[in-house]
Amino acid sequence: MQSYRLEEFNKPFVATESSTPVPCGKEVVVDVSACGLCHSDVHLYEGFFDLGDDAKVDATRIVDPPRTLGHEIVGTVSAIGPDVNNARIGDKRVIFPWIGCGQCGICERGDQHLCNRPAALGLHRDGGFATQVLVPDEEYLIDFGPLPEAQACTYACSGLTAYSALKKVMPFPKEGSLLIIGAGGVGLSAIRLAKSLDLPAPLVAEIDQTKWELAKEAGAADVIDPTAAGVIRDVIKLTRGGVQGALDFVGSGSSFDLGFNTLGKAGTLVSVGLLGGATKISPAMISMKAVNLRGSYVGSLEEMRELMEIARSGNLPDLPVSTKPMTEVNEALQSLRNGQVRGRIVMLP
Repeated sequence: MQSYRLEEFNKPFVATESSTPVPCGKEVVVDVSACGLCHSDVHLYEGFFDLGDDAKVDATRIVDPPRTLGHEIVGTVSAIGPDVNNARIGDKRVIFPWIGCGQCGICERGDQHLCNRPAALGLHRDGGFATQVLVPDEEYLIDFGPLPEAQACTYACSGLTAYSALKKVMPFPKEGSLLIIGAGGVGLSAIRLAKSLDLPAPLVAEIDQTKWELAKEAGAADVIDPTAAGVIRDVIKLTRGGVQGALDFVGSGSSFDLGFNTLGKAGTLVSVGLLGGATKISPAMISMKAVNLRGSYVGSLEEMRELMEIARSGNLPDLPVSTKPMTEVNEALQSLRNGQVRGRIVMLP
């Protein structure tokens, strides 16, 4: 098999030839058809996550090179272990990559994606920037029905992250307003999913005006520039007292500020993005406005099953996707790193 491996942080992925894995037990080998490129791949490539004020999370705590990245994976089952019951060779499936240890209380309650001993594909185990991937259990394979493969793979992270974040502002008040900050791949996924969850068409804050039309096509009620003078005042006025739900898919100090300061009474801010930075919060304002602050990290296996049922219905607008051969994964990563991507890049082996 061929893979493109991270051998050193901040260095180009290296094309590597190795033996195709042989599955044991409940393991399944999937021939990769498509693998999305996620912004977290940029952080893993760089070797850190920025916390602001010169603080960083060392990515060596997450990824131990050499490692094959890529966690938005779709493909065809090509080999199965002797203990597999339901998967069959030839099945076309999207893979849930956020695997835990399977033994702790967190995993037992269904939150493998939050496990303290994770085994996620493309982070702790080799992922989808390869011709094959070894999946530890058939339960992580999900039918994507009639969806194109380049769309289906994006649900494993971009779609799942958006879906799980949206669920955290529910139930939603009938007259409430929803703010989505960031119209990258995950933000666009949230915009197009909002209607399917009976949420209002969101107001979208996006600094890159080349993405405004994409946001409107996905279902945004309106798009604003988060750097405009008086933007917080204008949002509060437009929403008659502030939004009831704000989802920050950027994760910078300024994006968090925008979400927090535009919240109405008893509103909820869900912090999702990992761009980096820091900000100050006044605890008194949390109390006086009775607001909720929540973090959201990807989503659970059950949430992905729910999401794929919605996606298979065919009622969701397509996520803007551009495909590139896997041989160009290094160039694609740099384009994403430089903010030159609209929607999602999907790599094709």
